[in-house]
Amino acid sequence: METVGRFAPSPSGRMHLGNLACSLIAWLSAKAAGGKIVLRIEDLDADRCPRHYADALEHDLRWLGLVWDEGGSVGGQHGPYYQSERSHIYAKAYRKLEQMGITYPCFCSRSQLHAASAPHRSDGQVVYAGTCRALTPEQVSQKIVAIGRLPAMRLRVPDETLSYIDGHLGEYSEYLPTECGDFILRRFDGVYAYQLAVVVDDAAMEVTQVVRGADLASSTPRQLLLYRLLNLPAPRFYHIPLLLAADGRRLSKRDGDDSLENLQKKYTAEEIIGKLAFAYGLNPENIPRSPKSLIADFDWSKIPKQDICLPKDLF
Repeated sequence: METVGRFAPSPSGRMHLGNLACSLIAWLSAKAAGGKIVLRIEDLDADRCPRHYADALEHDLRWLGLVWDEGGSVGGQHGPYYQSERSHIYAKAYRKLEQMGITYPCFCSRSQLHAASAPHRSDGQVVYAGTCRALTPEQVSQKIVAIGRLPAMRLRVPDETLSYIDGHLGEYSEYLPTECGDFILRRFDGVYAYQLAVVVDDAAMEVTQVVRGADLASSTPRQLLLYRLLNLPAPRFYHIPLLLAADGRRLSKRDGDDSLENLQKKYTAEEIIGKLAFAYGLNPENIPRSPKSLIADFDWSKIPKQDICLPKDLF
């Protein structure tokens, strides 16, 4: 089977170093296996992700030499490649889950979900307490009238431990009721949730390899559950260590941490690629490299498993 990797950016601003690293390693992993790359624009929240950011992202990827094979504005046989244009596809998958009797309405607000009494995972993430799980149809109708809007919809997770073997980090397990919890499939405004959308999209676009940051490793059990329920083939997952700022903070678009817009003023594309590859153990020296020049020596065993704190003098 041909290796099919993907870029799946959420274009809410210019890419930062963490986004670039993920794109580079996803591209190298697929190309080293003789495969291809799909570009999918994850603009579910269309207000936060205007099209001009997606267009800028495509320009940036080309400038860096990370050219994709299908998707984005290039198109292809599995389009559309913008999630904002795929709601009808997610609706069909959602109806299958609804017909199984494993979805239910949820009226909890964000502040309620983050209340001190809510259960939390070891990493601080809130686990849904099942507050709305047992509402009767009459109670649901009353709440809709009381709050004046439709509820969000959650998936009722089974009582099981779900495990998978990460291609880079090894075995990962979650006991779904307490470490995952019932999760959102559709928001109260009708927008389908990330977990459902990415599962449907990766299957439809025949993606076989997902490379992304280690902060998304905990999303994988939820997605594997959805693959199983929808009878879809699951890809192999590889989670890479996160890049941290010199002070130990996670990089973010909001903080403007080494955005590509700023980096382009100081470095060439080959210098940026070379520095990123050096940080991840894929370039033996801090010297300029093109993505193509890194393919022949790419090996997952070279990439660290712990988060990487960027030296102050690297960028």
